[in-house]
Amino acid sequence: MGTMLFDLERIGEGLPVAGTIGRLPELLERTLVVQAPPGTGKTTLVPPALANHTGGKVLVTAPRRVAVRAAARRLAHLDGSRIGERVGFTVRGEHHPGSHVEFMTPGVLLRRLMSEPELAGVAAVAVDEVHERQLDTDLVLGMLLELTELRDDLSVVAMSATLDVDRFATLMDAPVLDTPAVTHPLTVEYAPHPGRAGNTHEFLDHLADLAQGHDDAVLVFVPGVREVEYVCSRIPGAVPLHGSLDAREQDAALGGGARVIVATSIAESSLTVPGVRVVVDSGLSRVPRRDATRDMTGLITVSAAQSTVDQRAGRAGREGPGRVLRAYSQADYQQFRPHITPEIATSDLTQAALTMAVWGTPRGTGLPLPDAPPSPALDSAETVLRGIGAVTATGEATDLGRQLAALPVDPRLGRALVECGPAAARTVAVLADSPRGDVARAPAPAREVRRLERLVRGGTGESDPGVITALAFPGRVARRVGEEYLLVSGTRAVLPGDLGLTGAEWLAVAEVTRSGGTSREGRAGATIRAAARLTEEQAREVVGVTSQVVATVEGGRVRGRQVRSLGAIELSSTPVQVPPEEAAAALAATVAREGPDMFHFSAAAQGLRDRLAYLHQQLGEPWPDVDAADPETWLGPELAEVARGASISRVDMYPALQRLLPWPEATRLEELAPERLLVPSGSRHRVDYATGRPVVSVKLQECFGLDASPELAGKPVLFHLLSPAGRPLAVTDDLASFWSGPYAQVRAEMRGRYPKHPWPEDPWTAPATARTKKRM
Repeated sequence: MGTMLFDLERIGEGLPVAGTIGRLPELLERTLVVQAPPGTGKTTLVPPALANHTGGKVLVTAPRRVAVRAAARRLAHLDGSRIGERVGFTVRGEHHPGSHVEFMTPGVLLRRLMSEPELAGVAAVAVDEVHERQLDTDLVLGMLLELTELRDDLSVVAMSATLDVDRFATLMDAPVLDTPAVTHPLTVEYAPHPGRAGNTHEFLDHLADLAQGHDDAVLVFVPGVREVEYVCSRIPGAVPLHGSLDAREQDAALGGGARVIVATSIAESSLTVPGVRVVVDSGLSRVPRRDATRDMTGLITVSAAQSTVDQRAGRAGREGPGRVLRAYSQADYQQFRPHITPEIATSDLTQAALTMAVWGTPRGTGLPLPDAPPSPALDSAETVLRGIGAVTATGEATDLGRQLAALPVDPRLGRALVECGPAAARTVAVLADSPRGDVARAPAPAREVRRLERLVRGGTGESDPGVITALAFPGRVARRVGEEYLLVSGTRAVLPGDLGLTGAEWLAVAEVTRSGGTSREGRAGATIRAAARLTEEQAREVVGVTSQVVATVEGGRVRGRQVRSLGAIELSSTPVQVPPEEAAAALAATVAREGPDMFHFSAAAQGLRDRLAYLHQQLGEPWPDVDAADPETWLGPELAEVARGASISRVDMYPALQRLLPWPEATRLEELAPERLLVPSGSRHRVDYATGRPVVSVKLQECFGLDASPELAGKPVLFHLLSPAGRPLAVTDDLASFWSGPYAQVRAEMRGRYPKHPWPEDPWTAPATARTKKRM
């Protein structure tokens, strides 16, 4: 036990956690999970208790800047000291060191771990709100747990506001210090509105109506800042509460005098809002989602998790009996997912991948994380990082990567800042602040600009917003094509007329989001939210022009074009004569890009292709994925034939497909996916695999006595049972059930129509046949 640095009795007066904090010394060896519902005082009392127990400095992370500032100020006030003396905090652009306890965002601690991996002088770290499953919080916890393997004098405490703590207790091999909720009775009422699905203005008006006319203070939960501002504008005297507020505005919401506070998710568990007896809940959350196919990551509005709306409701019962007005139905609540989806599963992982590489655990290998990062998102992130020189081909951090990890911006923005120098600070500050409209005209936070200017030296001196944006996001350089814009990445997007960029031929796009529609070319739609003007010359310099011969098939024959492009943006195309060997290579690239459907598949070839596709789907390797196979491996002779001038329509694809058969597994092709299936009548009928499962069309009488569908590579055959005239009667893969049930109805309807054919009462023992009764 260290020196008693804090008076816990005074600080914890009236806090429910004060009743259980005395158990902390006996439970804490190196790791501990603290479970305490919102409003019970864990964020206030656990840090000074850790300082007393360890006798050293304690760091505390909270997911949001507004929560960090509020927690530090509250503890300093209760301690009777000034901010920056015994208790301090650090957020982006603001640092007040504290000698005993320092609050910070997880991002700040991540950068500190990059530069001080041993956290010398720190005795304990408390990671607050782990249940929110924010990406930076998960990473910080994993890195700290790894650090405890090297430092046996470091304590790590995870604090959660929900009862779902088993995952963290298991991960950390830690006991749980549990504080039960002290709540008062809640009345829950449901007031659904049809505009909730679209988060419409009418729905927000509905929330404003629900929030008015109460005698007690009201807390309204909406998904984002835009909705906070709109609802506040509809309620006289309403006060906003969200993460972008400055300290003065924050104090206005937390001071206890406001009658209506309109908040984002920040008020669910990170902050205590005094005086609230009524909660109005939209049932919506704004969460990050990554669109891998179009290189887009953004915030989308979704229904909140049950655990989230339950926390929101609990805010009404902290100080007395409360009332909860839910702007959705009880049936809607039952459909909400039980828990929050971890950000690591849905977010862009570029910055996280760089952090893990600098830490020495590329791709998170060996890092004790609550959930492993998904491989496709990591692959995409590493592609970006390799492109800017931040990691090597094997995933290790480079010197530039370590420099970028230390900067308080996304690595792509950091790359532009390092390359251009202090002159880029203004634009980078704008890009880091989720801009809207013309980046060149967007206001830049002066303090952040000065801070970024101090972080880098040298550089090219480039200050053009378009060039800097393009350097950060080269895949989002876009050219106007008709009424849309085509991005280097291949995405098509529309440009709203109110952004001040109408008519621009070239753009460097900073923000692009899914729009849910479809472009004129049939591609999925997207909308540009922020961009800067760019010239074609600048675009070429930043992205780089590529030139390649592209082979296309026109009129059944190969035609060559010399194409100069910026990614998907074609700058010029010139017809060229292509030597056969080059034509074959270009044609192979075209097949790899567009698939083999440019060739004609005979019935036999298509049948073999379908069988291979089915076996790949069911059994995987070594059975090949035809569409993904290297064309030069299996189509070499056919490509050469077409390149020499043969018509593509005359190419026989059957021999080419045979080259893809894996040996010796191919000897089982007829066993696993036979071309024809023997049925009880003695006939062999073709098996169709085109739908992804084996299908046999056969006259019903040929299957008498067959009590079970044969299985082919793990799936039962689906029988299309036909009438004597070849018309469908039934579809089943459960013949036993068919003979025992529906067959009787089929027999009653069909035996009068086809009297020459057998329709026995007992199909189990009747001889199977394709003949009439007379010919039998």
